[in-house]
Amino acid sequence: MSDMFNVLGLHCINCGRTYQPEVGLYTCPHCGEKEGILDVDYDYDYINRAISRESLRKNCETSMWRYRPFLPVNQEGELPPLRVGWSPLYEAKRLAQELGLKYLYIKDDGVNPTASLKDRASAIAVARALAEGAKAVACASTGNAASSLAGAAAAVGLRAFIFVPARAPQGKIAQLLVFGATVVSVQGSYEDAFRLSAQAIKRWGWYNRNAAINPYLVEGKKTVCLEVAEQLNWEVPDWVVVSVGDGCTIAGAWKAWVDLYRAGWIDRFPRMLGVQAEGCCPITRAFREGGKVRPMEENTLADSIAVGVPRNPEKALRAVRHSGGTMINVSDEEILNAMRLLGRTTGVFGEPAGVAGLAGLIRAVKEGVVKPQEKVVCLVTGNGLKDVANAIKATSAPLSLPPDMEKLALALKPLL
Repeated sequence: MSDMFNVLGLHCINCGRTYQPEVGLYTCPHCGEKEGILDVDYDYDYINRAISRESLRKNCETSMWRYRPFLPVNQEGELPPLRVGWSPLYEAKRLAQELGLKYLYIKDDGVNPTASLKDRASAIAVARALAEGAKAVACASTGNAASSLAGAAAAVGLRAFIFVPARAPQGKIAQLLVFGATVVSVQGSYEDAFRLSAQAIKRWGWYNRNAAINPYLVEGKKTVCLEVAEQLNWEVPDWVVVSVGDGCTIAGAWKAWVDLYRAGWIDRFPRMLGVQAEGCCPITRAFREGGKVRPMEENTLADSIAVGVPRNPEKALRAVRHSGGTMINVSDEEILNAMRLLGRTTGVFGEPAGVAGLAGLIRAVKEGVVKPQEKVVCLVTGNGLKDVANAIKATSAPLSLPPDMEKLALALKPLL
């Protein structure tokens, strides 16, 4: 831990107590696991000596590690080998026109090694596990965090133990098995899988990759918006739109802008738009009511954001509130419509959870929350091949014809 020269320490977002990083310290001992979520504090003077906007222009590293001084990893030595991050940011002119926006950008994180934004957090997890001398890593997941951890662990020779709810899509299970992970399909909800993983991690001493517990993993997720800032030439957008499950991704996205501001690289913040599925929206409900998060059923086809008992809601709520943003819910039908619209106008294939943010943006524009002239960045957090079954639901059947030119001409006539 001593070679994280850029890290000053950790602080509890509940009571404010500070701690030095040490093996096995994930939450505040005083406040407990549920309330004592920790945040990483940086030495911004160190960061500015090590990196600058100018030095990044000459940096040939095409991965998240180009921002190494902003990350809680060893500042010297080897890092995990998989190329994670530096995903494309597309200016989506056709999609913007359909939505009635002047400036819209799509950040396609489905191009990461295991096809989701979660690879960013797992890269940090594996780097920290190696630094701590761990032999195995573990997590509970609805699918994407699991596959990202299994892939990252396989790349460096760590064992991976993965706990998933029985409803996890087969495409994601297939990834886990191919990567050689030990997969435990828990006959219950995501909360059941999480509890069992926590008990197993404690019993066998595995490195804990559960992002809502481990404070370092949100730091990996923030690299998505460090990239956005650089790709926009440090011009801060008006809105950043994020699908929300347990709250870690939007917390990480917000942390990027906080770090850049504190380092003096930007002079204002974007507003955060958090989007949940109507069938599982405990964080949105808490945002609107102004109280604590209460459990909900997990009733949505967007499995990666179907988290009825989110473990990191406070950081998510603070991200939205401190940014002056808001939260919105969308139906499964709106999510499937967004999948089609995104694919048809941009050529980007997002899974349901990955495009929930876009579905929320569509509603936010219609309701006047997001104004036509504002610059918007929408994160697409996972590739549609993760969940082909729901992609098929979102589309119509192909034309089925015999090899006959006249029948083809007749079938295509309404389309030509």
